[in-house]
This record gives sequence, C-alpha cells and structure tokens, in this order.
Amino acid sequence: MTTKTGGGRAPAGYDPSQFPAFAVTVDIVILTMSDSRPHVLLVSRGVAPFKGRWAIPGGFKRPGETLDQAAKRELAEETGVDSASLLTQFGAYGDPGRDPRMNVVTVAYLAVLRDVGSVVAGTDAEAAALIPVSDALNGKVELAFDHSQILRDAVERVRTDLEVTGIATAFVGPTFTLAELRAVYEAVWGVHLDGANFRRRVVTEDGWVIPTGRRTRPGSTGGKPAELYRAGRMWRRGGPIRNPQPNTRRKADS
Repeated sequence: MTTKTGGGRAPAGYDPSQFPAFAVTVDIVILTMSDSRPHVLLVSRGVAPFKGRWAIPGGFKRPGETLDQAAKRELAEETGVDSASLLTQFGAYGDPGRDPRMNVVTVAYLAVLRDVGSVVAGTDAEAAALIPVSDALNGKVELAFDHSQILRDAVERVRTDLEVTGIATAFVGPTFTLAELRAVYEAVWGVHLDGANFRRRVVTEDGWVIPTGRRTRPGSTGGKPAELYRAGRMWRRGGPIRNPQPNTRRKADS
C-alpha cells in the first residue's frame, strides 16, 4: 500500500531509519523602508549556536505544521510581527554544515511592509530591531548561519520584482507621494531617477497611480504639501520603471 498525499500509511517494509535524518526550518526576511533606506528585521539570538549574533527570524517546523504555518508562528513568536498574508517563499537552502547542530534545510520567506509596527523580541531572541540592509550585507553587522546569503538573495529578488511586479507599492502603503515611491526605486537599485521623468512614467492614462484628491500635511518648512496617490490596476501587470543600471553594484551592498 503506497502512501497517499497528505496521509495514509507507509508502504509495507519501508524503513525510514535507512535514510539520514534532517530537520526543516523556516527563515523570514522582512524588508521595509526607514529614513529612505531599505531595512531588514533581525533578531539577536539568545541561545547557541551564534548566541548574541543577529539573525533572520525563524525556527524549526513542527511535525503537524505546514511551512506557511511555521513561518507565521515563528515570526510572531520572535518579533511580534503578524504579516502572514504577505509572506511568499523565495528560496531553499540545504548546504551541508550550514547549521552546526545537525543537517538542516531551511525554506526562506519574504515580506515587504510599509510599517512593521511594534517589534518585540520573544522566545529565544534577546532583541529584535530594524537594521539597515547595507550594514547586514557589507559585514558591519555579522549574521548567523548563512543568513547573509539568504538576505542577499531576498534583496536581489526585490530588485528584480521592482521591474516586473507591483512590489514597489508594498513599501509605501495604500497612499503615497511620488517622491516616496521614487525613493523606493532609488534606494533598492542604488540609482538616481529624475523626478520629472519619473512622474511622466507613472502619472499616465494607463493608471499606474491615481490621484486621491488629498495632500500631505504642511511641513514645518512651509511649501505646498505634496499630492497623495494610490496604486492603480496596472501594477498587476508589472512595473512602469526599468533599472537604468542593472549590472552595477548597488548601494544596498556598499
């Protein structure tokens, strides 16, 4: 009798001890913009291995959980952040020796948030904080395990998705100024985009952005408040902006 998907019994004579044991974990990369720079949510490990070192939040999948359920639980337990509806898988990592405890395969998730909200360390994390992506990738902040590679892959995924999906709008929320939207592209790609040209690309009849009829609050320095926009339907088909320097080293790594 063969095993049915999602249940059933193992075939007669099947001996799982004949195969090497390994564990499955989930790691969750949460990216956001802060002070016009990409930041990543990290936790300081409270237990060995790598005690005291910063790491991507995550942990072991329980036998009765799906991968998605494990990612949701681990993120909430370690950071207090609930973003389960926005989590998407982007990679798996299983190189021998990546975890000194045992053979561990991890499935990596990505979420982009406008506002991470209150971040509170829990379970086996000593602290949780938003750290500039550049600090985590250039070695200024040393990460545990192979998390620098996982983070680098997540950032590359976002850089690519900026051209082909509506991920840029996830960084800015339901309403935003054109300057805020442009800052996302500039920060992630490490380029300067001309403001007038950017406006011509996104404020079109195609409906990339739609005026809300509202403006930001007046600033302390005076001047006319910026107009607020919301994302239109065109973002479902891709993105309006192309990276002008796709093969150069971006400042998120510098």
